Amino acid sequence: MHFTPAGFPSGIPGIGDEIERIIQQTPQPARHSITLVLIFILYFVKLHSSFKTFHFDCLFSVNYFRIDLKTYTEEELYYLSNCRLCPHECGADRLSGGKGFCKSDAGFNISSICIHKGEEPVISGAKGICNIFFSHCNLQCIYCQNHTISGNKIPVVNRYFTLNEIVDAICETLEQSENIVGFVSPSHNIMQVIAIIKALHRIGKYPVFVYNTNGYDKISSLQMLEEYIHVYLPDFKYMDSCISMKYSQVKDYPEAASAAIKEMYCQKGATLLVNNEGIAESGIIIRHLILPGKIEQSIEVLKYIAEEISPNIYISLMSQYYPTPKVMGHPEMSRTIVSDEYDKVLDAFHRFGLYKGWAQELESNSFYRPDFSGNDPFTI
Repeated sequence: MHFTPAGFPSGIPGIGDEIERIIQQTPQPARHSITLVLIFILYFVKLHSSFKTFHFDCLFSVNYFRIDLKTYTEEELYYLSNCRLCPHECGADRLSGGKGFCKSDAGFNISSICIHKGEEPVISGAKGICNIFFSHCNLQCIYCQNHTISGNKIPVVNRYFTLNEIVDAICETLEQSENIVGFVSPSHNIMQVIAIIKALHRIGKYPVFVYNTNGYDKISSLQMLEEYIHVYLPDFKYMDSCISMKYSQVKDYPEAASAAIKEMYCQKGATLLVNNEGIAESGIIIRHLILPGKIEQSIEVLKYIAEEISPNIYISLMSQYYPTPKVMGHPEMSRTIVSDEYDKVLDAFHRFGLYKGWAQELESNSFYRPDFSGNDPFTI
């Protein structure tokens, strides 16, 4: 662990070195505790210091990442030190690095902040949404179209590290968008999402915030987000636990996703509020990606939504699945969906009394193929 405070009051030379010495001499199991104690002592000193020149612009780096201590509240630091923010409930100490399922630390791990015009019409509009793509994921879907940034066992590129960098990039991108910000793959970054929103509010920026999630969310985390998020955009992938384990490495996806989406529905209801330009301002849209050979899962998901949540809710049926290099040799996933599969899912949509939403054209699998190796993953 490496801890580098800066900006301490004059007259206390070498305090950063002294703090690092204390931490390094502490046995590994207790390092997290002593680190938090020192953080809170320093914060208390900041609040009560009589030194006029004291500016607590302290950055500390743990392993390979940096965090501005002012980014998080004491409560938020606690959540990050014993992470149970998603259904995995790893209990990982993210202040000491990424050791949980998602391999994410307490820093801002963002692979891209860019304009995206490929979302639903009420999300993208004509100008597009400012999307924030977090790296890593709390699912590991073998067919993920964002696999180059979502993998937890591969190196990923992170382009933004400090809150100021992130806010600057968002503000620049917002000027080109419909004044709407999307958090993509945010389920393992709840504290980071809240920190970004609060930072934007502090400078007078109040765009619509969209929570674009795989659906594997925890109810208590969604309740923390209620005052911040305007539109929920969850996936609802499967209703079979064996399928979810086989394709996404979690067995409890059906239970977790159904509970999470019910919580989102409880917060927003079935009504999708839009502004004069037709851009969503509040509500929930449930996405479902049709997978090859898994039409029974699509039908079960739609049936559950209609019978257990509401037939009045907005649905986005997605036909954009395409086999990434990871599944090119897979016996089931190495092809796109065919027209018969597509038609059966649309028939089920209407048969269950669902009537609001959108369906991608069957040919959509030729589009929406992001490349995160550059600054703009959607540049053609």
